[in-house]
Amino acid sequence: MPELTARRRMLVLAICCMSLLIVSLDVTVLNVALPSMQKELHASTSGLQWTIDAYTLVLASLLMLAGSTADRIGRRRVFMAGLVVFGLGSLLCSIAPSLDALIAFRMIQAVGGSMLNPVAMSIITNTFTDPRERAKAIGVWGAVVGISMAAGPLVGGLLVDSVGWRSIFWINLPVALAALLLTLRYIPESRAPKARRPDPVGQVLVMALFGSLTYAIIEAPTRGLTTVLPFAIVAAAALIALLWYEPRRDEPLIDLRFFHSAPFSGATVIAISAFAALGGFLFLSTLYLQNVRGLDALHAGLWMIPLALPTFLFAPVSGRLIGSRGPRPSLLIAGTAMTASALLFAAFDAETHDVLLVVGYVLFGTGFGFVNAPITNTAVSGMPRAQAGVAAAVASTSRQLGQTLGVAVIGAVLASGVGASSFKDSFVTAAAPGWWILTGCGAAVLILGALTSGRWARGTAERTAKRLEATEVGEAAGVKV
Repeated sequence: MPELTARRRMLVLAICCMSLLIVSLDVTVLNVALPSMQKELHASTSGLQWTIDAYTLVLASLLMLAGSTADRIGRRRVFMAGLVVFGLGSLLCSIAPSLDALIAFRMIQAVGGSMLNPVAMSIITNTFTDPRERAKAIGVWGAVVGISMAAGPLVGGLLVDSVGWRSIFWINLPVALAALLLTLRYIPESRAPKARRPDPVGQVLVMALFGSLTYAIIEAPTRGLTTVLPFAIVAAAALIALLWYEPRRDEPLIDLRFFHSAPFSGATVIAISAFAALGGFLFLSTLYLQNVRGLDALHAGLWMIPLALPTFLFAPVSGRLIGSRGPRPSLLIAGTAMTASALLFAAFDAETHDVLLVVGYVLFGTGFGFVNAPITNTAVSGMPRAQAGVAAAVASTSRQLGQTLGVAVIGAVLASGVGASSFKDSFVTAAAPGWWILTGCGAAVLILGALTSGRWARGTAERTAKRLEATEVGEAAGVKV
């Protein structure tokens, strides 16, 4: 990619953030619409889980493929294709005649979405080459997640109450079209110097692992152990096969050498934990506010502003903090705030007290605002720029896998707890184990943030980067390293 002016770099960042906005907005808007969709499409709790997880599951399965493909054939080309497919999927979702059709169209949406965020992050990484400037750009990127969380519940609530839940998919269309035209005009094409070969076996194993695991978790409360056990076995077999097969390939889908870096490995698990907490938090909060408190979609969205606003405010602060002091302070703040938030709900039934509910939302929003930037920054920092797409895709995959598992696990726990009881009467008791799981997710962010951001961890990152760079040099010279 040629060196761009400061103004052009900011324009590239803005265009990339547009893609993040529609992908992130789609999640928060959809959560507010769940109760309305449940009534119109006669969906069960597991059906609601699938409307979210069908999207995040496909997204998680294809992100690494999209990242490596973009590095190989051109990042702008793949990014533009993603905008087209995402827009088409959104249009189809808006006219879905049934729950099954909606789930299928959400999967089409996800195919397009898989070509957007990791590729956009790869474009940003290759555009902002100065570490401090890149950290600030990633802070802006994180702030867009905050904007989507702030705007999503309000926009979704307004649309659901005034037009209907189908309209939540219409807002993606003009943004996707504008981003497509601006990309064509302003973003230069870029690709890795050396093309990576496809890894179809690795891709199939990743899809088998994610799909089987998610199905087993979601369907376990209603279908029983005998039905889901084969899927659990397939997931375990796919994981073992992946760990055996990938290191034996010259150009694997997942370069397991990345995980020799403690910060990279830590960022991966932190991403899974943080986004599992987010997925479960939004799922429980939305159902409680609308189905237990009886609020309409708009007022439920207003109640979630204390959750969204701190995310919007603290994401750019986290980016600047990383640029000046590294990822450690952001991770410690994030882990502490998210743990405290979930603990309020788990131990003190915060959802039943207005003040505690608001405090819990503010704490979680603060923690999530600080956690996103260090995940991305750690994932791409120190990695060869030629593999920026793959490294960013691993971080994005971890986020989507975390959100998928969060909704699957928390939804399964809730469904088991409610049972044949009245949903409204038994919700708080049934949700308590889920809140304890989310407390554990917050604690994982805190502990791993402390362990993987110190001197020892930085040493492993430096050694890993040197090995990866030596391999690239050897391959360029025709010598296998």
